[in-house]
Amino acid sequence: MGETEGGRSAQLKHTGLRPGWTTGACATAAATAAYTALLTGDFPDPVTITLPKGQTPAFALAVEELAEGRATAGVVKDAGDDPDVTHGALVRVTVRRLPPDSGVVFRAGPGVGTVTLPGLPLDVGEPAINPVPRQMLREHIERVAAEHRGSGDVEVTVSVDDGEEIARSTWNPRLGILGGLSILGTTGVVVPYSCSAWIDSIRRGVDVARAAGHTHVAGCTGSTSEKTVVTEYGLPELALLDMGDFAGAVLKYVRRHPVDRLTVCGGFAKLSKLAAGHLDLHSARSQVDKPFLAGLARRGGADEALAAEVAVANTGLAALRLCLARGVPLGDLVAVAARDQALSVLRGAPVVVDVICIDRAGAVVGRSGVR
Repeated sequence: MGETEGGRSAQLKHTGLRPGWTTGACATAAATAAYTALLTGDFPDPVTITLPKGQTPAFALAVEELAEGRATAGVVKDAGDDPDVTHGALVRVTVRRLPPDSGVVFRAGPGVGTVTLPGLPLDVGEPAINPVPRQMLREHIERVAAEHRGSGDVEVTVSVDDGEEIARSTWNPRLGILGGLSILGTTGVVVPYSCSAWIDSIRRGVDVARAAGHTHVAGCTGSTSEKTVVTEYGLPELALLDMGDFAGAVLKYVRRHPVDRLTVCGGFAKLSKLAAGHLDLHSARSQVDKPFLAGLARRGGADEALAAEVAVANTGLAALRLCLARGVPLGDLVAVAARDQALSVLRGAPVVVDVICIDRAGAVVGRSGVR
């Protein structure tokens, strides 16, 4: 890697790992093909879609079914080199005509879960198709409708073959998502993680930033947190470290190779794990500690009734919402605790640290201040 290469894309290039596509991207491709066939009688194969960051991947169709008033297309998910449990799963989408002014209505077909508990970014009773995939699906339905003179009023049913069985290997049942998988993705791209390769890429990212003279770097858990720190601080790409779940790798390397300032930015739930002392934030290796959050809430002025609710909340987001509704700054408390944990790992290295917690939409829900 040359000294001009850094940031998220350079880290991925350095690992040599092949990226893949999210279930949300696969569903969008299948829906685009199905609606095109419904309006024209022909399935585009391969079908090309546009992802949130502008990439235009093409997907081969594994299923094509056309009937009166509806069409179904299927795409096999390719997760690249990531050990994703949904790699090879067949994602099917059926698009059915609806009366005028119905808009786009989402349904969970076989193998896609339904939300049964609060605390997720979807209402109880909704199919577990996350907000960004929903937006991608709507946008592509609108494009197809505009191109082929359709109304855009359709029912979109997403299914995943064997999805209910696959979901048993995920956290969905514990989160109250029953009946199958969630349709996920914020960028449409699955970034593959090999622990050793990705940690090495983090180290090279720090080296490149330092060599380029950047004294302020940011460790980010994903693309949404990257956008947040760029907005907050105007950091260039070379100063952005895609730490993913490897908070410990960033902190330990910066301890040995200091920069003047380190910002850690990520989702509230992930950073609550760092606040509780976990350095590996992957869901398979650490979980949100709700009793720990309850203890923080007490320090922030929560009474015992609220603390008890936090301790049994379905998700970290649910705990945050409970506290926000009652004026308890749980986001700030988590950010401060995460900063203090980061400082303990840095062991007195001359690095100023701040932490920013965000929600799924990228809104800042907690700040630590600089220390």
